[in-house]
Amino acid sequence: MPDVPEPMVKLVRWTAEPAAAQILRSTAAAVLSYVVALWLTPQPAPLTAPLTALLVVQVTLYSTLTTGINRVNAVIAGVLIAIGFSTLVGLSWWSLGLTILTSLVIGRFVRAGEFVIEVAISAMLVLGVTRVANTAWDRIFETLIGAAVGLLFNLLFAPPVWVQSAGGSIESLARRMGGLFRDMGGEVAGHLPVERAASRLHEARRVDHAIVEVDASLRQAEDSLRWNPRVREGALSRIVLRTGLDTLEICAVVLRVMSRTLTDLAKQRTDEELFPDDVAGELEILFDHVAYAIESFAVLITSQVSANAQTAEDRLAQALTDSALSRDRIADMLLLKVQEHPRQWQLHGALLAEVDRILDELAVEKRSERLVEELDRYGSEASERHPRLQMIKRRLGDSGVYRRSSRVVRGAFK
Repeated sequence: MPDVPEPMVKLVRWTAEPAAAQILRSTAAAVLSYVVALWLTPQPAPLTAPLTALLVVQVTLYSTLTTGINRVNAVIAGVLIAIGFSTLVGLSWWSLGLTILTSLVIGRFVRAGEFVIEVAISAMLVLGVTRVANTAWDRIFETLIGAAVGLLFNLLFAPPVWVQSAGGSIESLARRMGGLFRDMGGEVAGHLPVERAASRLHEARRVDHAIVEVDASLRQAEDSLRWNPRVREGALSRIVLRTGLDTLEICAVVLRVMSRTLTDLAKQRTDEELFPDDVAGELEILFDHVAYAIESFAVLITSQVSANAQTAEDRLAQALTDSALSRDRIADMLLLKVQEHPRQWQLHGALLAEVDRILDELAVEKRSERLVEELDRYGSEASERHPRLQMIKRRLGDSGVYRRSSRVVRGAFK
């Protein structure tokens, strides 16, 4: 089989990404709205219709349906403002500034919500092409056509699901945290300069920025699962990923605290080894086990419905067992060393307590309990918010969806 050129491989991979699918969907919706507007209106170039379609067709079906009305309000308000100014004063630098100012002020009163800025954007875009339409009604009609096409397009052609992208971000975060644990394990032997320990602490603090980015990716994935006909158990998938990220965030906090503990030890032991050789060797093994447990946990929560889930769960359980055994050995060794040299014993205890916290957060039993609690809470909140909808679901035989999900979680994480 001939080798495929690398640019072609990258192109194929890119077209399989949700971002590529969204670009194609937005383009298709805009073109379709333009064709429909040409068919329904007498205007030779109804550009407002594709403009509105681009604004309405969101990344997810949920965001389209929840923000569509606000976007339509924003576009219509901008269109009316632009037509009014073009009729009265035409386009000039001062009329453009007055149009933007008026648009931003009026946008606060038309319930445009977070899309107030789009009132001004629509007004500016329409102001530049007002010669195309003869009346304000033409522009409004084009806007409604674009909004309708955008909404129907997302209903008929469901947007892509961003779970895989969010899962990749979570696994990348776990690998980064695992790398930091292994780096710390490689530095506990011998003398640890304070500057190196402080640098490792700074790197641990930067993990917070990565968590913010992963959280944004996960929110997009959660929206893509809501009301999406391509997803059956969207609530379960959302909760699995969200609770998993919460666990990794706690582990990241503990990682930062451990880095602080090692830095404090380095400050107290500037002229000697950080730990004796036997303790340092066991700590390096422990940190490697903890890193492997975190990485296996990320694989588990991002592949809970695939064949890799069972393998990831087995690896996580083994890594947790190995970590616990190594932790107990270190505790015995540190106890003997503290009796010989009682200096900074509290930092030794803090280090062991921080390891215990991570192992407790990654425990399979605790994760199972947390998932069941979140599913029950989600079902209760849904019933309180939409009691009639829940009654209809029960009559249609869908009342046990959350109970089934809970049973799935209990069975999957035993």
